[in-house]
Amino acid sequence: MQLTSVDFGEGGWIPSRFTCDGENISPQLSWLDAPSQTHSFALVCADHDAPSGVWYHWALYDLPPSVRELAADWPLARRLPPQAINDFGRPGYSGPCPPRGAGPHRYYFTLYALSTDRLALPNRVLCREVEAGCKSALASARLMGRYGR
Repeated sequence: MQLTSVDFGEGGWIPSRFTCDGENISPQLSWLDAPSQTHSFALVCADHDAPSGVWYHWALYDLPPSVRELAADWPLARRLPPQAINDFGRPGYSGPCPPRGAGPHRYYFTLYALSTDRLALPNRVLCREVEAGCKSALASARLMGRYGR
C-alpha cells in the first residue's frame, strides 16, 4: 500500500496550518494498492519523538474499504468513521505541537488494511488501543512528516 498527502511529502515539513500553531486541522491523505481482502481501514497518527514516549495525535477506524481519501480538515462531527481519544484527551485530530526548542519531531501517519469490517473496541477508545487492535493487519503504509517549533 502507499499513503500520500498533497499537503506534505514523505519526510517533508508539515505546514503550520495542520499544527497547534495554525488552524490545527488534519491534512489531506489518500492511499492506493490495498489488498483485495481489505474489509476496513484504520489510521493512526503519532509523534515518535515525544519526551514521554509515543504521543498519539489521531486515530480513526472502521473506515469502509471503498474510502481511499480523507479530505483536509476531516470533521469530528461526522459519526463515521469513529475517532479515538488522542493523548491531548480529545476525540479527533490534534496536530503536531512539539515542545519549543526541542528540534523537529517525526509524525507518522500509519494506515492499516484490516480483514474485518469493524474493530471490537469500546466506546471512548484511546488511539493506542486502536493501534493495538491493528496488530493483525493485512498491510500497512506510513507517511512521515516533520514539524518543529
